[in-house]
Formats: sequence, structure tokens, C-alpha cells
Amino acid sequence: MNSYKNPLEERYSSEEMLFNFSHNNKFRTWRKLWIALAEIEKDLGLDITEEQIAELKANAENIDYDKAAEYEKKFRHDVMAHVHTYGDVAPSAKGIIHLGATSAFVGDNTDLIQIRDGLLILKKKLVNVIKNLADFAIEYKDLPTLGFTHFQPAQLTTVGKRATLWLQSLVLDIEELDFFLETLRFRGVKGTTGTAASFLELFDGDYSKVKHLDKELSKRFGFEKVFGVSGQTYDRKIDAKVVALLGNIAQSAHKFTNDLRLLQNLKEIEEPFEKNQIGSSAMAYKRNPMRSERIGALAKYVMSLTTSSAMVASTQWFERTLDDSANKRLTIPQAFLAVDAILLIWNNIMNGIVVYPNRINKHIMDELPFMATEYIIMEEVKAGGDRQEIHEVIRVHSMEASRQVKMEGKENDLIERILNDDSLKFDKSKLKEVLDPKNFIGFAPIQTEEFIKNEVQPIIDQNKDLIGLEADLKV
Repeated sequence: MNSYKNPLEERYSSEEMLFNFSHNNKFRTWRKLWIALAEIEKDLGLDITEEQIAELKANAENIDYDKAAEYEKKFRHDVMAHVHTYGDVAPSAKGIIHLGATSAFVGDNTDLIQIRDGLLILKKKLVNVIKNLADFAIEYKDLPTLGFTHFQPAQLTTVGKRATLWLQSLVLDIEELDFFLETLRFRGVKGTTGTAASFLELFDGDYSKVKHLDKELSKRFGFEKVFGVSGQTYDRKIDAKVVALLGNIAQSAHKFTNDLRLLQNLKEIEEPFEKNQIGSSAMAYKRNPMRSERIGALAKYVMSLTTSSAMVASTQWFERTLDDSANKRLTIPQAFLAVDAILLIWNNIMNGIVVYPNRINKHIMDELPFMATEYIIMEEVKAGGDRQEIHEVIRVHSMEASRQVKMEGKENDLIERILNDDSLKFDKSKLKEVLDPKNFIGFAPIQTEEFIKNEVQPIIDQNKDLIGLEADLKV
């Protein structure tokens, strides 16, 4: 307890994402890359034996981290520290480990594997949020609710239609995520400055063997695409692009939680609140939106990281500088861990979200009389009235009803005022029918159904194998 612990590890992120960026996964991947490099080099005619490769494979997970730390302290070089550590347990293969490669061979290729696998972990959680929101939207597609512009009451919408706005953001995010995965390139085998000069010597100038090595190794690690050119490292715009993608998911989540927190204040919709949960240490009655606020906090952090990766990408010098390394170690894993936590919490919210239709209807009826005034004016004109005179009558009644609501705390009595005004000649018997909230929601239910059917359901169907997720919170 005397040293700092990362809250993303202790409190928020899933075990699968923590493993993806763990030491064990990272350094085992380094060894897998070294084994694959040796195997392909052997196939291409280099003097590497089956016994050497067998010894490398037998010790692939036999990693002495204490010894690696000692070597790194001595060499001030993490890759060479692990080369020597591996060589100590595979002595017959010591001379062919990392043959022809540079540090970025293991470092950058592993980073790209972790980025890809991290996105696949996030995609499962993202698809489940989309599925949960889609179900919610369909369930409440017909339930009228106050729409807001500038957080002021506006025309009605429905609870389900509002959910499609949250979904629309996620549709854009998953499209971007899929495109990123589809176009992601492996670094492969490029050499010290990207010229593969070391392999010129190893393969006696046979460029076709270098190209085969590059492509074959990439395929073995699940990449169909490989960078055609690079310096020592892959283009750091990859890091900037993936953190920007994570930042976009964070933006979508934050927008959702902002809306939910406002709705919870209105007591219309609430995030889950467990039986023994405490909302406040002082105020026992409180039901604070802890989950939404946690998402907001993590989302702000992720969005702040997008600037960091952009600065790294823009300030790399020529074929390689090392001022990216420490930044990458912090920014990329933590952005993934934070978004992982965000999506876990979002799924948890959707699994227990509560809607209060009666409260929603009360707020509608507080405002609906004002919204009905346009109908009243049109009906009065049809009955032979003067539009401008009628507008003034309705304006006066509206202002007085509004004054009583705001100044005296009374109910909105605008409809009663209009019904009792003998100067208005339209058929007042129809007014109560008109005040059904469903007359004011436009095409919201149809829009919701069409959006889910045409844009959301195809995403769910294409990823049906990802549906189903335990979304319990750590704390």
C-alpha cells in the first residue's frame, strides 16, 4: 500500500483488457515474433536448425523478469535485455535470436497486435451497448416525452426516439472502428531505417526473400496488410488515429451520460441503484448517478489523451526518435483501459435502467397547453377569426398562465382559460382530444423503427456472435 496503483487496473477495467496490455502478453508476444522470424528465416535458407527453434518454443513462456530487469539496468535497453534473458534459457539458439532485426521488430509489431486485439475486445462491449440501446429504443418508441432545445421544453419526441440519437453516435463509432481494423497494417520486417539493409547481407541480396519474410510473418500474426514502407517504426499516425477513435467513443458515452444525469434530475429516467448502495455519506435520501459520473470522468481523460498522441506523431524526426516511447507506454494502454471501463459501465447502466412514465407525462402536461396554442389559432381562423387578433388573445392567456406557474407555483391553467374565453369561437369540445401527447410526437415512432431496422439491426446481425456480456462493476 505504499506505492501508487493505477485506478484503471484496481477499480475499472476488465481482466481481458488488463491482460492484453500486461507484461506477460507483451513479452510472450516478443518471443512469438522471434520464433516466427527464426522459422521463416530457416525456411528461406539461413543456417538455423530445428533444434534451435524447438528450444526457443520450449522456453517461450519461461520468462525471468528479475533477470531481464538486471540486464536492462546494465544495458539501458529493454529489447536487448530480453534477448539475453531468452538466450540464457535457450543457449543453443542464443546466436540466432533477433537475427537481422531491430528493436522495433518486436516493439512495434507487438504494439500493433495489442492495438488490434484491444479493439476487438472493445468491439464486443460496443456491440452490446448498441444492442441494449436498440432494445430500449424499440421498447419506448411510442412513449411521448418532452423534447428539449437549449434545455428548454420544445416539441415532444419519444423516449425511444431520443435513444436513437445516442445510437447514431455509436453507429458512427463502430463504422470507424471496423474501418480501422480493416485497414490496419503490420510493421513486419523492415530493418533499422526501413531499408532492410541487414537482410541484404543475410539473403545475399535476394530482395524476393525479404519480401516473403515480411509478408509471411505478417500473415502468421493475422495481418493481411503490411506497411509497404516505413522508417524504423510504423507511422505514429496509427497511434494518433486509434486514440482519436477511442476519444470518439468517449465523446458518445459522455453525451449519453450528460443526458441521463439531466433526466435523473428530472426523475424521468434513472440509472440502476442497488439495494444497499449509498448515494451520499451525509444525505441518506440521495440517489446519485454514480455510474454516469464515472463514465464522464473517464471519458474526459480519454479525450485529453488524443492531443498527446497527435503531438507525438507530428514531432517524430526522420526515420526514428525515441521521444515517443515513454508516451506510448502511458497513452495507448490507458486509453484502451479507460474506454473498456466506460463500455462496461454503460452496459451495466442499460441492464438496469429505469423509466418513470408517470413522471414523464406530468412534465408533458405542464408544457403541452403551450404547444397546443398553434392548433387553437388555426382552428379559430377556420371558424372565421382574425389571425392577428387571435394570436394576441392566446398570447395574453399564455403569459398569465406562465406567470402563475413561475411566480405562484400553480398548475398550468392555460387550457381552462381558453375554454372559458367566450371570444373564441372554435369547437372547444375537440380540445381535450387534441391534448393527447401522441398527437405531438410527429413521426418519432416510425423514425425509431426505421433507424433500428435499416442501420442498427444490420450491425447487430453482423456481430451476433458478440452478443451477451457480463457487465458487473468492480466497485
